[in-house]
Amino acid sequence: MKRISQKVADGNILISDGAWGTILQQRGLKAGECPELWCLTHRDEVLAIARSYINAGADMIKTNSFGGSAFKLEFYGVTDKAGEINEAAAAISREAAGQEKHVIASMGPTGKMLLMGDVTEEQIKRAFTEQAKALKKGGADAVCIETMSDITEACLAIQAVKENTSLEIICTFTFEKTANGEYRTMMGVSPAEMARACIPAGAHIIGSNCGNGFEQMPPIASEIRKAAPDIPIIINANAGLPVNQNGKTFFPTSPEAAAKLVPAIVAAGANIIGGCCGTTPEHIKAIGEAVYKMQQSKA
Repeated sequence: MKRISQKVADGNILISDGAWGTILQQRGLKAGECPELWCLTHRDEVLAIARSYINAGADMIKTNSFGGSAFKLEFYGVTDKAGEINEAAAAISREAAGQEKHVIASMGPTGKMLLMGDVTEEQIKRAFTEQAKALKKGGADAVCIETMSDITEACLAIQAVKENTSLEIICTFTFEKTANGEYRTMMGVSPAEMARACIPAGAHIIGSNCGNGFEQMPPIASEIRKAAPDIPIIINANAGLPVNQNGKTFFPTSPEAAAKLVPAIVAAGANIIGGCCGTTPEHIKAIGEAVYKMQQSKA
C-alpha cells in the first residue's frame, strides 16, 4: 500500500475519519472514565466506531489512543498498561481498516507544560517513544500527533516517532482566532510557525484539527500552504462549538453544512479532510461525497 503522502502526490484528495471521544460518550463512556482503557475493556465498541468510519468512506482512521501517553494514563492509575493499551488501539483500527485503508494512530498532548518546569523534554520524549513503539507494533501505518499547541512538545513527539519507527508522521495543531484576526495556538504559535518547525523536525503531513469549526479552516489552511508549498495538508475540524441543550452536549454543524465548506478548504490548500469533536460517520460520508463531486467536475 502506498504511503499517504504518495497518494496525495498522485493528485488524490483523501478522506480522514471523525470524532472518537464524543462517539465513545454516545456509546456509554462515563465522565471520569478512561477512554483509552476501553480498548481493553470494551473492544467491540471501539471496533464498531472504527468500522463505522471505514463504512462511511474514510481512507484512513485514527485509533482510540489520543490520551495514551504514560502522563495521561497516570491520572487513571493505569500507567503500567500504556504499552498494552496503545498496541490494542492500533490493532483494533487495523482490523477495521484491513489492508486497503490506512491507520493513522492518534497521539495527543501529554498535558504537561514544559514552561512550568514540571517535566523535562527527555521525560516527554520517553513517553511518546513508548506510545509510538506500541502503536507501530499494533499495526499502525502512520502516527497522527494532534491537537498540539506547543512547538517543542510537538517536535519531541515527531522525533520520538522518527527515531524509533518507520511510521509516516502527521502533525496537527489547534488554532483559535485572536482579537486582531490572526490565528494562534494557546501558546501563541501561528500556522506558519508550526509549518516551519514541524517539517524540519520530520513531519510528512501537517495541518490543523479541532478549533471552532469548518468555517475557520480555509484561512488556516491557506497560511500553512503559503509557508509550506509542497507538503500535504490535513484538516480535521470540529462540528462547530459545542452547546448545551437539556443537559446534553450538542455540536451544531450538520453533515450538509460541513460538506458545503469542503471546496473552500480544498481551494485553500488541504489535501486530506476529516473531522474532529462532534463529527460523525454521517459527516465523513457527506465530506466524501463533496470531494467526489469536485473530482467528477474536473474529470
